[in-house]
Amino acid sequence: MPPITVAPSILSADFTRLGEELADLERAGADIVHVDVMDAHFVPNLTFGPPVIQRLREACGLPFDVHLMIEEPERWLADYRTAGADWISVHAEATVHLHRTLEAIRELGAEPGVAINPGTPLSAVEPVLGSCHHVLLMSVNPGYGGQAFIPESVGRARALSDLVRERGLSTLIEMDGGLAPDTVRGPVEAGVSVVVAGSAVLGRPDRRAAVAALREACS
Repeated sequence: MPPITVAPSILSADFTRLGEELADLERAGADIVHVDVMDAHFVPNLTFGPPVIQRLREACGLPFDVHLMIEEPERWLADYRTAGADWISVHAEATVHLHRTLEAIRELGAEPGVAINPGTPLSAVEPVLGSCHHVLLMSVNPGYGGQAFIPESVGRARALSDLVRERGLSTLIEMDGGLAPDTVRGPVEAGVSVVVAGSAVLGRPDRRAAVAALREACS
């Protein structure tokens, strides 16, 4: 299988020492940092705003993959881009003008992506697939870390991969939720190339070994 991009989610980090956690991820060989932004409206939790991300950006050289789990994300795109977002994902369920929002992300100089929940059909992303740098498939219901992987996510990844290939696109398929060495191989075989892992990396004392274990599971 092709190599995977490992994107540890700092939702599982120790919030009292985030700068140190980010430095540890760089040393561990992570590829990008996944930042889950929640607004306590679209999902039942509240996390990082632009000022926090801006300070984290100062402490880390890895690209930031910012996942906006917020209502009306189009209102905040410039703020998150200015704060240091390199990739920005918005939920298809959270914005009315999805194509316009993706184009706005691209105009800001970030890589645009669409995220969809487990209960949202793939048809929600089909009309804008050509505008996406990546599609983020949620393999848990968003809002909390540490949830169990939904097995049906493998079939969704395969169907999306087929659609990307049929259209001759280079859109990346990203997956987030419950991914660990014992669950990651199926999604990667189905076409996932960007693996978001929270507790499977940041919940382990040896982050380098944890990142290596994810890669090994897909080799």
